[in-house]
Amino acid sequence: MKKCILTAALFAAAVCLCQAQSDKDEQTVTLTEDSAVVYALENSLSIKSSAIDLEIKKRAGDNAWNVLLPTVQASGTLSRSGTSSYSSMEAAAQSALLSARVGALENALEKEGSRPLSVGDQAALYNQILGGMGYEDIESGHWTTIGNLGVSWNLSLAYIGQIKAAKADYEGGKITYEKSVRETEVNVRKLFYGLLLQQENIRIQKASLENARLRAVQTETNFKNGLVPELSMLQAQVSYENKRPEVEQADRLLRQQLDTFAFIIGLPVGTNIVLDGSIEPEYVDVDVDTLIQKYSASSLDIKNLDATISSLKDNLSAINLSSYTPALALNYSLQPALIYGLDFDRYTDADNWNDSNSFSITLAWNLTNLLPWSSNRQNAKNIESNLKKLELSREMAVENQKVEVRKAVDTLTQARQQINAMGRNIKLAQRSYEMTMRSYRNGTTELLDVRDAESQLDQAKLGLANQKFNYISALLDLEKTLNINLTSAKNEGGNK
Repeated sequence: MKKCILTAALFAAAVCLCQAQSDKDEQTVTLTEDSAVVYALENSLSIKSSAIDLEIKKRAGDNAWNVLLPTVQASGTLSRSGTSSYSSMEAAAQSALLSARVGALENALEKEGSRPLSVGDQAALYNQILGGMGYEDIESGHWTTIGNLGVSWNLSLAYIGQIKAAKADYEGGKITYEKSVRETEVNVRKLFYGLLLQQENIRIQKASLENARLRAVQTETNFKNGLVPELSMLQAQVSYENKRPEVEQADRLLRQQLDTFAFIIGLPVGTNIVLDGSIEPEYVDVDVDTLIQKYSASSLDIKNLDATISSLKDNLSAINLSSYTPALALNYSLQPALIYGLDFDRYTDADNWNDSNSFSITLAWNLTNLLPWSSNRQNAKNIESNLKKLELSREMAVENQKVEVRKAVDTLTQARQQINAMGRNIKLAQRSYEMTMRSYRNGTTELLDVRDAESQLDQAKLGLANQKFNYISALLDLEKTLNINLTSAKNEGGNK
């Protein structure tokens, strides 16, 4: 009995777990065009990478002034010498006693009863002197503790150019990040409308499939009533069965592309995405010359080139200043030394310390950098060459922008004309299809005529959807090229 209860509990838990996993796998998310863009901007790996690059450049720009900071270095050295501090002091005492001995001899010649200092007297005397000064012949006398505190401050006019270059590099990083965001936004919007176009295509195919099924059912009924031959019934059934794999294949491809779209915008793969939108463009009236005149300088590509040029010019200025101007160096050094390095009891004894310090001002000019073939001047020439290349790239970008703008405007004009023409064509194709169907039901028209009329109607509908997508895609490309928003919906969203 207990085994049965346990088995039932485990089965119930497994069912609950499978149901929870199924609910998770079938999570449904409804996406509008703007919400898809928001998902992508929040989860795009390329944007996150660009954000890290921007943060690095921001930190470098904000702290570029740190080249003006002085260099402060502290060190400590503990060294042992074969000659102790006591031996050094002993030698000094012997020298002093030698003078005393000479004086004593002179006195002995002058005064009767006087005598020179004996060797023993000399040793006792200089030991008494050193002992009174606190020096002892011990192991600690071989060790010396030396500290060093050095402060150096280098000043150069080249630092100004380096700071400006770091600032310009950060400004260029902001443009690069903005460009990455813009490209991601445009790509996601295109993918969104591309999926809507594919859904519209599938909807038309399914409607055509349903019509084929209804014709097959009606033809079968007419055959049973003796109104049409068996061949007509078989043709209608074959037509229906041939359309089914095409629609199923299109459905399968759409699901795969929705999974890819989910991955791109940062949703879990397998999420059931429902697209909330329609392929209805917002038409704008644009003129090529007006657009180029007003918005040419707004292009992110041109702004990025301008920022790179500005950064290189600042780097070139820094190199020139380092070549043609001297640098000023201020140095200060403090070096305290403890004679008995291992005798901690003497650390507070002022007589046991020997301090030294120094201060210097140096004006240095690297004259080698003035030579035309020096590495410094070669770097400057390389930067000048790169500046010329960037200037050419900028001119090419400006001309290419004109081409892209003209191409986009031509596409908008052509697509709009095609949309108007195909709107009229759909009405004609719809009337033709309806009339053909009535004739087919009355037995005066062949099934082939119905297929032709239906195919023409489907092509007209797909053509209209394609031209609307082309218009939206060209408008997105135009806005990306000039870095502007031409539609009111985006302008309102941007103002918010």
